[in-house]
Amino acid sequence: MDIQSLINDLNNKILQGKALDAFEEYYADNIVMQENNDPPTIGKDANRKREQEFLANIKEFHGAEVKHVAVGDNVSMVEWFWDYTHTEMGRVKSDQVAIQTWQDGKIINEKFYYSK
Repeated sequence: MDIQSLINDLNNKILQGKALDAFEEYYADNIVMQENNDPPTIGKDANRKREQEFLANIKEFHGAEVKHVAVGDNVSMVEWFWDYTHTEMGRVKSDQVAIQTWQDGKIINEKFYYSK
């Protein structure tokens, strides 16, 4: 599949509440993920744990929307709107941009940009 098809399927799975399934399918074992300018998290096991912990702290999910998607050579960018209630942060309404670098049908690097 081309990157446009891959990112569309990934986004649809996230919107269907299957974020961890999408993670297993589309993220490489050597994935590097980074939130804003925080230190990156390296490796699939460490990032899986981080994702699981974050999702476990969502008390209520109010909605999400993919606002825009852009695709280039081995890169995709997704602008998201998120609305959820988190046990530590309370109600969160946030715009976020995620930039993914792809290799052989898997994401090898993803960086998230959003206001804190």
